Amino acid sequence: MQYRELKVPGAWEFTPRQFGDDRGVFLEWFKEPGFSELTGRTLELQQANCSVSAAGVLRGVHYADVPPGQAKYVTCVTGAVLDVAVDLRVGSPTYGVWDAVLLDDVDRRAIFLTEGLGHAFLSLEDDSTVVYLCSTGYAPEREHGVHPLDPEIGIDWPKTGRDGNPLSFQLSAKDSDAPSLATALADGILPSFADGPTAG
Repeated sequence: MQYRELKVPGAWEFTPRQFGDDRGVFLEWFKEPGFSELTGRTLELQQANCSVSAAGVLRGVHYADVPPGQAKYVTCVTGAVLDVAVDLRVGSPTYGVWDAVLLDDVDRRAIFLTEGLGHAFLSLEDDSTVVYLCSTGYAPEREHGVHPLDPEIGIDWPKTGRDGNPLSFQLSAKDSDAPSLATALADGILPSFADGPTAG
């Protein structure tokens, strides 16, 4: 397994070693103890999610109250998505910074996001299937979002899909109505860096 720390502290990219033959491919997309040795923590599994998206579907930027927050370990088993981590932690040295990883069925990378980070992805192909392991279960009262097209964050979303055709962004009503980063900050609903696992 190869790894790379992203520009956002607490976010990592994992590239597995793949073993292929005429039958197909085998890989380990998550493995202990390597994960804990690298990140300095374990990933307690409370929920596993699967999301299937048409080309152009844009989900996020989602985050949960900290504590307890929700850490995620994400991969794309079919298709391709641009997966983005955004530092939404007030007081973080990299507050407002984002970084991205291409998750697809070729390199089969994964991305880990610690508690307090925002998560979003754009589907680059029809039926792109994303699965992710979560450290806590879904709790609507603790879930929030920031608008993924907020120019203050300035995520450089692809304009074309995997096949080279133009993408038309599709957002849920909830994501379309999400506040800007500045509004979320003013409303006091962003996580605090001091409360997260990477503080100090």
